[in-house]
Amino acid sequence: MSDKIRVQHLDRKAVLYVRQSSAYQVSHNLESQKLQYAMQDRLRQLGWKEIEVIDEDLGCSAAGTETRTGFERMVAEVCLGRVGAVAAREVSRFARNSREWQRLVEVCRVVDTVLIDQETVYAPRLSNDRLLLGLKGSLNEYELDLLRQRSLEARREKARRGELVIIAPVGYRKTEDQRLEKVPDLRVQEAIGSVFRQFLAIGSVRQTLLWFLEHDLLLPACTPRGEIHWKRPSYGTIHQILTNPAYGGAYAYGKTECTVHYEAGEPRKRDRRKPRDQWLSLIPNAHDGYVDWDEFERIQRAIRANVRMGAHAGAPKNGEALATGLLRCRRCASKLTVHYTGSRHDALRYSCHRAWLDKGLPRCIAFGGTRVDAAIAQAVLRVVQPAAIEAAIVAREEEAHKHDEALTALQRDLQAARYNAHRAQKQYDTADPENRLVADELERRWNDALLRVEELESRIEQRSHVSGQIPPVQPDEFNDLAAALELIWPQADARLKKRIVRTLIHEVVVDLDDATSEIVLVIHWKGGVHTEIRVPRRRRGQCATQTSPEAIDAVRLLARICPDLVIASMLNRNGLRTGRGNFWTQERVTALRSHHRIPVYSSERRAAEGWINLTEASALIGVSPKTLRLAVERGEIAAEHPLSLGPWIFSRDSLNTRAVNEFVARTRARRTYPTIPPAQQGSLDLSTT
Repeated sequence: MSDKIRVQHLDRKAVLYVRQSSAYQVSHNLESQKLQYAMQDRLRQLGWKEIEVIDEDLGCSAAGTETRTGFERMVAEVCLGRVGAVAAREVSRFARNSREWQRLVEVCRVVDTVLIDQETVYAPRLSNDRLLLGLKGSLNEYELDLLRQRSLEARREKARRGELVIIAPVGYRKTEDQRLEKVPDLRVQEAIGSVFRQFLAIGSVRQTLLWFLEHDLLLPACTPRGEIHWKRPSYGTIHQILTNPAYGGAYAYGKTECTVHYEAGEPRKRDRRKPRDQWLSLIPNAHDGYVDWDEFERIQRAIRANVRMGAHAGAPKNGEALATGLLRCRRCASKLTVHYTGSRHDALRYSCHRAWLDKGLPRCIAFGGTRVDAAIAQAVLRVVQPAAIEAAIVAREEEAHKHDEALTALQRDLQAARYNAHRAQKQYDTADPENRLVADELERRWNDALLRVEELESRIEQRSHVSGQIPPVQPDEFNDLAAALELIWPQADARLKKRIVRTLIHEVVVDLDDATSEIVLVIHWKGGVHTEIRVPRRRRGQCATQTSPEAIDAVRLLARICPDLVIASMLNRNGLRTGRGNFWTQERVTALRSHHRIPVYSSERRAAEGWINLTEASALIGVSPKTLRLAVERGEIAAEHPLSLGPWIFSRDSLNTRAVNEFVARTRARRTYPTIPPAQQGSLDLSTT
């Protein structure tokens, strides 16, 4: 027995601390565990009868980045004066950082507790032992850093050569020579390839996800054991596939780094994605990719451009503003922002206030966006119209290809489902029928597999029917598309229009010309050409959505023969609306007349000016209304018809002409009469027969 162990030490219990640094060591380094637990025999030889083993920290590192409950409990027991000795196989098991090691030594010195390892006994109250313990603590910390540095350098050198593959992403498997190769499952390969094809066609990660969800298609995923299972895709799944360089055929290592920060005194690890120029290794064309490297780079640029930051306009959204993210202020070089107002948030306004927000400077410019968007749309249509036929043919082909893509994916799922059903049937056939506990479960699995097959067959049949309804592309069908493009543009989807605009326009530099009250737009096209457009500014109080000229002209003509209430009903019957899309009322017609200075209806004025309708005109000249209407349609008699479902308007003076008199004479001359007057015609009475 050592002379450092006294009676007061033996009267208290001894604590044996057992620890290994990782779960792998706990599972495989079993000999180390046996040696640590064998320290109980040494404690008994030294005279302790009560021994407590603390092994809660098996699998925890002692570097100071993890909370060790066993170590904390041991220190608490020492502080309470209940422990006479703390023991470990090596003192490095206690701690490999100075903070926890010095705390343990100091606590043991205060309460007079000895430390015991395989070699000797340490009494912290002795200056020589305390010095020795301090050196051992520093050596333990240095040894851990040295081992970590050596293993990390070896790992980095292997990664620089492209020979370090930790985990193979979905769709790949790791070979014996530390390379990546595609999995032989064609269903997995085609599913991952469809992700890239759809993004190249759509141009948005979220829209690609929505396409998969719309067609109810599954994507492969890996279990912790490396097995493939199929699940409903999420945004993270699609984004990870599109941004992983491995799918572009490149080997990449060092894309992330782990940082440690402290919250409430506790260390927390956090992973951070590093920029590409800080990656440890990036080797293009290291293995067979699902897309080539150049195409993968184009995908990354498209994803970055979808983020609205800096010079990027961001992904097209559903807002009606056509030039969002493209307008740049000429005065301060800041991007303009869009604001939606109105009861339906359909009135848009562009403004530049970054200088005011960031530097407190006066606001630059602001203006209504409806006319600006219309001017930009007209400029784009003038550029696009010559290629409208070709673009329409390509769009039709892409639409048919999308249907074929979904149909092909469903056919792959059906083939896999039939295999699973056949496998479930074989398992059921080989089971003992008398063992109902097993047979019932296998039968249920077989039925579920058959239901899955039936569901996929039904979906494929529906998809084939829809694909069969899409006619083949005929170039003759698009001959008139260029002329009708301006009519199609207002009904097109907002995101589609924005994608077309951003494909053609780099940015638009905008300024206000106060002298002429105009908005000056300088369009910078992608090809390097610049175009200047001047748009008149909307005056204060002027509505951006004005009533159509057709409705104004109709009110001006109908006010000759109809009151405002009748005019409102006629406008509504013909499908005309106000500038804000409302139905017409008597008050709104009155306001329109007042704004455009149209005289109100008056029966005296109508009689004085000689305005009459079709019925009155036909009675005046003595012909039927139908005959008169046909004559007007042939151009023989002058009349006005402002609305298709409305009255005809005649002037009395226009009916007192020689042409009208000749028309009436011809009409009466063409009338036919019976040969015998009706009074002289007999009747056939057969009552006497």
